[in-house]
Amino acid sequence: MLKPDVATRLSRVSAGRWFSAVPERVLRRIRAHLLDVLDRIEWGSIQLRDALGSRTLGAATAVGPRVEVDVHDLEFYAHAGLGGSTGAGQSYFMGLWDTDQLVDVVRILVRNAAILERMDSGLARIGAPLWQWYHRRRENTLQGSRNNISAHYDLGNDFFEVMLDPTMMYSSAIYPDASADLETAQRHRLDVICDKLALGPENHLLEIGTGWGGLAIHAASRHGCRVTTTTISRAQHDYAVHRVAAAGLSDLIDVRFDDYRELTGQYDRLVSVEMIEAVGHRQFPTYFATLDRLLTADGLALLQAITIEDQRYAAYRDSVDFIQRFVFPGGCLPSLGVMLDCIRDHTTLKVRHVEDIGDHYARTLMDWQTRVDVGSNKLNALGYDQTFLRLWRFYLAYCTGGFMERSIGDVQLLLQKPLCRVTTPVSGAVGRPYS
Repeated sequence: MLKPDVATRLSRVSAGRWFSAVPERVLRRIRAHLLDVLDRIEWGSIQLRDALGSRTLGAATAVGPRVEVDVHDLEFYAHAGLGGSTGAGQSYFMGLWDTDQLVDVVRILVRNAAILERMDSGLARIGAPLWQWYHRRRENTLQGSRNNISAHYDLGNDFFEVMLDPTMMYSSAIYPDASADLETAQRHRLDVICDKLALGPENHLLEIGTGWGGLAIHAASRHGCRVTTTTISRAQHDYAVHRVAAAGLSDLIDVRFDDYRELTGQYDRLVSVEMIEAVGHRQFPTYFATLDRLLTADGLALLQAITIEDQRYAAYRDSVDFIQRFVFPGGCLPSLGVMLDCIRDHTTLKVRHVEDIGDHYARTLMDWQTRVDVGSNKLNALGYDQTFLRLWRFYLAYCTGGFMERSIGDVQLLLQKPLCRVTTPVSGAVGRPYS
């Protein structure tokens, strides 16, 4: 039996089966148009097979990966032709097509940006206003943020226990070398963060975005600092409270169930790891002003943030992609430029150091997918069916391809208040995370 949260999420999939009524003659016309678009691929190639035959899309001699795609149902063409890249992703987890090279399919589409733009324009724009309206309804007000966070992070701690390593960190690791496993890389990344913040027993660290408590426990146990950490996911809050108590750290760590905008007091250290993506474009100025307000005059802060290219930010901000529609409602990736503008215009903070660890995220995502694959039978027994696992596979592949092609990045941004004079190491992402 499906878990209730999973069933609710997948109800959106069955609601999209209206394309099953499209006549075959129409599907054939959409197919012809879509294949004509994809045949202009210049990097990589796609060998596509369906009930009407087989066709190589792109030059067979082209540089880049050669992938094979099997279309099981011509309904796929309606989703991809009328829904663009988001429709193609939806049709994947609906089981309408398959490939053993999903990450490479994403990479080909990202690298051939003009092809992706054509897929997401034309007929695919017909439904865009509806999804933009839906996305705007998920505005990150105080209550809206709780609803959006719950929709993703309260999916089920048992699912994340399978996908994540024992640190329960759901953000990019930093691999000290290509031979490091996921847990080693996550613990190394936590060391990097704590070192950049120069944490010690004299510090009080505020963490915005608790996750499942991994960073707070690491900071308190390794560096002896006090930690106040806050989340608006009830499942994460309760899980973190239990972990903190089990680690014997309740005297050092205070886990709170508060929105960051409602926090008071001041702290000499602050950290926020991949939480800004849930803030929303309109709240970015408030987010940075709040960080500034909560830091002491000599404070130091570190943000880890998934970023989108500055040149694509405006178009991305005004659209609704696969992740916003099916995985993370209300989400919005910042660009580095947008964050720097907010820092300049809304804070007294100074930028101390910027480091992109996006290559490490690609490896992290691959390791998560491996863990999901290994634990698939257990996840099925827990109520996560194959449709959900295919949705998650596409989500992880979608992100992996983006990081590998560097259309998205992941930065660690070290910020300081004007009176901060702390000496701190500033480089952590050494070497390549994968071969």
